[in-house]
Amino acid sequence: MAFDRRTFLGTSAATGAAVALAGATSTPAAAQPVSGAAGSRTYAFTVMGTTDLHGNVFNWDYFTDKEFDDKAHNDVGLAKISTLVNEVRAEKGRCNTLLIDAGDTIQGTQLSYYYAKVDPITARRGPVHPMAQAMNAIGYDAAALGNHEFNYGIPVLRKFEEQCDFPLLGANALDAKTQRPAFAPYIMHRLRTPHGRDVKVAVLGLTNPGIAIWDKANVQGKMTFPGLEEQAAKYVPRLRSMGADVVIVSAHSGSSGTSSYGDQLPYIENAAALVAEQVPGIDAILVGHAHTEIPEYRVKNKATGKDVVLSEPLKWGQRLTLFDFELTWAKGSWSVAKVSARVLNSNTAAEDPKITRLLSDEHGKVVAYVNQVIGASTQAMTSADGPVKDVAIIDLINHVQAETVRGALAGTEWAALPVLSQASCFSRTAAIPAGRVTLKDAAGLYPFENTLEARLLTGAQVKAYLEYSARYYVRTAPGDAVDPAKLTNAEGTPDYNYDAVYGLTYDVDIAQPVGSRITGLSFQGKAVDPAAQFVLAVNNYRASGGGNFPHVPQARQVWANSDEIRNTIIQWVKAKGTIDPAQFASVDWRLTRAGVPVF
Repeated sequence: MAFDRRTFLGTSAATGAAVALAGATSTPAAAQPVSGAAGSRTYAFTVMGTTDLHGNVFNWDYFTDKEFDDKAHNDVGLAKISTLVNEVRAEKGRCNTLLIDAGDTIQGTQLSYYYAKVDPITARRGPVHPMAQAMNAIGYDAAALGNHEFNYGIPVLRKFEEQCDFPLLGANALDAKTQRPAFAPYIMHRLRTPHGRDVKVAVLGLTNPGIAIWDKANVQGKMTFPGLEEQAAKYVPRLRSMGADVVIVSAHSGSSGTSSYGDQLPYIENAAALVAEQVPGIDAILVGHAHTEIPEYRVKNKATGKDVVLSEPLKWGQRLTLFDFELTWAKGSWSVAKVSARVLNSNTAAEDPKITRLLSDEHGKVVAYVNQVIGASTQAMTSADGPVKDVAIIDLINHVQAETVRGALAGTEWAALPVLSQASCFSRTAAIPAGRVTLKDAAGLYPFENTLEARLLTGAQVKAYLEYSARYYVRTAPGDAVDPAKLTNAEGTPDYNYDAVYGLTYDVDIAQPVGSRITGLSFQGKAVDPAAQFVLAVNNYRASGGGNFPHVPQARQVWANSDEIRNTIIQWVKAKGTIDPAQFASVDWRLTRAGVPVF
């Protein structure tokens, strides 16, 4: 039976302190005592955690149509995680374990896209989402909401929630009108022990405030997302007063204390370590969102002086976190004596045949879907050099976006304005082959569910936008050796936050400091007039403030589309029949040092 959110929230409204005793009581025979001093009574249990699964069930890459692999030979998917979970449960005793997730579950692969858009779970008599099927079969106890849960709109998220046998937690996802929780804030589990009373383990779920920016179109006027520290400070004392012996936070928020959206929100994006430092009463935090691997990270709480143990398993099911707890029974209560964390690598495990059999039909449908031939290309294109060079495959994205916006503005007061376009190198392995082009080839250029908008900018604002984008490069003096692998991602800037702008020509002088790198900015052979008006074709993530690029969020919107850019590219290829880079590709920007090209 699926977790009943309405019952939970109704109880919460009535009592002000709801408790869901999920999976509640384990059998005494399997309880796990640990060694200690003579006469001491102790109990040990393990909390397993995943995060940022992003629609990965199988160890499969739908964009290449083959088994997933990377330079580190990581594996992905819930089928591998299931095997690791089974091994831990066999070792510890299932009743001495819990399994939780820290969000970003239903977006990221063509498998998850297919059941949100092509054969949607929201349809009458629609299918059960593959991620719900897999997580139910594995036996998850709770999952925090991630920001990407909102990408397909609230109806898809609510249907997914209904299909899960465990709660989706979000203490800081509030109904915009009532300011009460829109999802279950927490859940309480009882673990049976060999002596003393049951151990009560509370799991508090926190999601990312950035949802208000990144998915503004889906949540504005419906939900609000206050800061993690604020809501943790509200709920942790409440959980302790309800008898929680252990409090675990599942937070879809990184640990760096930084925000990609600058000061657009008063709440920190990556606040997990701040929660640990500022809110007393937390024992451990499962960290998500940042797509980094942190086996164990200890943060001292300012009020208590006690360590809070943080761990973030690597994305897509590449790692499984284990929090190992040791508790001591004394004077009628349990207290945490020790907490440690580590991660297991899913490339050490075989896929669980129970999970692969369960979803073999869904997998087969999606493989057939992505292998549809939609056109042809006159030559091969790759994104391998996209972060450091103007390459044809990024020009393709920009050309389609600019052409789409130009067509949409025909006959309007904006029709005569020049149209520019921005795009990022989302994947360094995207490729269009020579010859037949399949849906997966085109979809691989744009792995996110972004939609397209058109915003008005001046020439001065375009230059400021490019200057901000150019912070992506490591400053390199003339004459210094250049290693392309070490030239990008300065100050942790991800590839998806470096934009190339199409429709202009310019140089990026990486010998100069940030803010003074754009030179030779021209339009149709003439220097760009700071007062000139341009239309920028831009994705909704950037238009909503994602990446904290200047001017665009405040700029006038003159057009917007609800279809994903990925689908716009696919439909363009289908309509054209043939992709010919000679019709759209040119070298319009380059990296230089003191005017000398780097490459």
